[in-house]
Amino acid sequence: MNKIKLQEMLKQFFNEDIGDGDLSSETIFSRIAQGSFTFYAKEDGIFCGATIIETGFKLLDPFLNITLLKEDGDELHKGDQIAIIEGSLQSLLSGERVILNLIQRMSGIATNARKAVELTKGTNAKICDTRKTMPGLRMLDKYAVRTGGAYNHRSGLYDCIMLKDNHIAFAGSISKAVQLAKSKIGHTVKIEVEIETKEQLLEAIEAGADIIMFDNRTPEEIKQWLPFVPEHITTEASGGITLDNLRKYAESGVEWISLGSLTHSVNALDISALVKRKDVE
Repeated sequence: MNKIKLQEMLKQFFNEDIGDGDLSSETIFSRIAQGSFTFYAKEDGIFCGATIIETGFKLLDPFLNITLLKEDGDELHKGDQIAIIEGSLQSLLSGERVILNLIQRMSGIATNARKAVELTKGTNAKICDTRKTMPGLRMLDKYAVRTGGAYNHRSGLYDCIMLKDNHIAFAGSISKAVQLAKSKIGHTVKIEVEIETKEQLLEAIEAGADIIMFDNRTPEEIKQWLPFVPEHITTEASGGITLDNLRKYAESGVEWISLGSLTHSVNALDISALVKRKDVE
């Protein structure tokens, strides 16, 4: 994770939440009032967000003492302590919500990714994410996917050509779309083509696609069509795939399975903070 970019993101998030100041904390407590937060898990899952805790609280107050008890990728069980942060009560309370929101979301994504990876065990299929991330949080969402043991698909529109149904419709055909793309890119950029029929599959192969995505196809269809795909072409399945039917797709023989649900409809992992005040003499 890019730490410089992370710092800039966190500054923006804190500015949105704190604005001109934390009225609640600054009204009730003095700057010398001390205390601690103990972050703990309220349900089982995979932890992700150690760098968020360290970087976030240190941005607010470099004098805070942070003790991390879990690393990214560690299993969490209900009641497990994750981190202890000690220092100014104002700083602790001002940073609590932003940091908890982020680590709960990231841990939820990592937990989902780990579940998906576990469901593919014994097959050759690998799990990856999509661009269906929360705007502004893509770096964190994709890091959380990797923390859970899955892989990242393209990072954005800039690092892979992916020809979907709308591109193909506007271009006139798969062949024309691939030909136009190949005429304008260098050898390091791959071309992925989304297909929905056997005829489109054969056209994409003939056109020279590097990756073929079986879009909204059943595991049975994919299994029937895979023998037509040369070994040098990578295969991917996407669309309508859930944890309930994921195993069937993994057993079809496809190489990659992309899941938008890892990030676009994630349930945040329940993490909370135990508060303890320390009297200052």
